[in-house]
Amino acid sequence: MKLGYSFPKEIQAARQERVPLVIPAGTVEYHGPHCAYGCDTLIVEGLLERLSRTRPLVIAPSIWYGPSSYAVAGPEKGSIDVDYDRFEGHVYDIFKALIDGGWRNIYVLIHHQYEEENLLPMTLCFRKAAMKIVFTHLEATMGRGWWGDNKNKDFYDNLEQNDSPWNWVKVLPAMSKEVQHATGYDHAGKYESSLLRALFPETVDPARLAGDDSWYIQGARESSAELGERMVELCLKDLSGKIR
Repeated sequence: MKLGYSFPKEIQAARQERVPLVIPAGTVEYHGPHCAYGCDTLIVEGLLERLSRTRPLVIAPSIWYGPSSYAVAGPEKGSIDVDYDRFEGHVYDIFKALIDGGWRNIYVLIHHQYEEENLLPMTLCFRKAAMKIVFTHLEATMGRGWWGDNKNKDFYDNLEQNDSPWNWVKVLPAMSKEVQHATGYDHAGKYESSLLRALFPETVDPARLAGDDSWYIQGARESSAELGERMVELCLKDLSGKIR
């Protein structure tokens, strides 16, 4: 189910049944001459589309413009970088509306700068905004000093339950560290190009590599949809155990 295509009755039922609401997060970033600019976002969208065939999901509209950084290329090559603090504020507003609206099973899925699951800026923006809104919501609904109130003395004893506020928003990599080690992880090289070829073959054209000697894209000549499908399978197996 796609949130943007859905009607209120169906969304209300999904929210009450705690169907996972997943936000695809990505960037518009240069990925060499052979890959589409939406590579990071498209990979997340493609994985969620496949996952939705096997289980109920509410897929929210993608957040396309994120902090890409200009580590690979500047705006003259088409990358669009968004200020971290302003981006965090934008994400916070989205989370606030969802939490205030009653959602309690929200996921953000990222395939950008998540090597070895390091907490790089984009991921940190989402995680900080998620924890900030949880504390803001608890204080707004339970009052200042809510944790110190005697009626909440068992708060930490119940954190593993479904209604633990720490579980309301979870930020996940599209490729976990374990999946990265099992396959490989790069930027527009053999592995990312293969993953994109499996999900959206029309967005990768290896013939366009000719004449470009950029080091990070040379491996893309070895990319294949077959390798990408194996990577997709591993990603989906991992995500199936985490998005519940």
